Amino acid sequence: MKFIVFSLLLISCQCWSQSNAAMGMKTSYTGKDLAKNSSDRPEELAGVGIEEKIGSKLDLTTLVKNEKGETVPLSSFFRAHHPVIFSPVYFNCPGLCNYHLNGLTDTLKSVDWSPSNQFDIVAFSFAAKETPEDAAKKKEMYMKMYQRPGTENGWHFVTADEATVKKVTDQVGFKFKWNEKVSEWSHASAAIVIAPDGTISRYLPGIQFEPRDVKLALNEAANGKVGNLADSVMLYCFKYDRHQSKYGLQVFRVMQLGGAATVLLLALWLIPVFLRAKRENS
Repeated sequence: MKFIVFSLLLISCQCWSQSNAAMGMKTSYTGKDLAKNSSDRPEELAGVGIEEKIGSKLDLTTLVKNEKGETVPLSSFFRAHHPVIFSPVYFNCPGLCNYHLNGLTDTLKSVDWSPSNQFDIVAFSFAAKETPEDAAKKKEMYMKMYQRPGTENGWHFVTADEATVKKVTDQVGFKFKWNEKVSEWSHASAAIVIAPDGTISRYLPGIQFEPRDVKLALNEAANGKVGNLADSVMLYCFKYDRHQSKYGLQVFRVMQLGGAATVLLLALWLIPVFLRAKRENS
């Protein structure tokens, strides 16, 4: 049995700059305001973002409307051993929401699990003025894009009134606001993975996702009850890295499994030898 040891080469860079004073240059104050630092957030993005609330629970008794216009509790989208990918979006978004849903759809095409079979998806509109008709149109578009018949019952497009939107987005830590300048909602983007009992398990930020990360996050939320033995082994060997926003290999655990496998193989080889020797001596 061969063991593969991964090593990471860390490269550090130092950047040096010289001040105007060191160069003998002088600047004079012109009375104009200094330009904003590049790290300053634009005013329209103040208060916008995602506050991770891992371990908190979503109130599954909250009533929303599905794409058929039916008033249902959030619990209708949650089933035993079925984690949920929860995406706060709005259906008439001209940009980021489409990129998010497109990226999620493309990723799911590469995953051998399907909505309604191993997990469910809830695209939740945080624009209270949107209607079930908006949701139905969006769902139809993404079902055509996904091209996996039989998954319609596992992918839900949901709307709600303003009070409900505030309640749900507060619970998942999703912060957004209306931008008058461009007449659009300012918001961030993330796929929030939620356990079958409504507990927030993992945040996958952005608009593009690794299939492996999605499967690991879903299996983690279901306490390893989604998928097969190989998926459980993968979950054991990988751990989520918050700094890199993805799952990374834990070499120590891989070596533990390798050691256990070696012991098992030796046992399987030695037991017949031991039994044979016992028969010969009897």
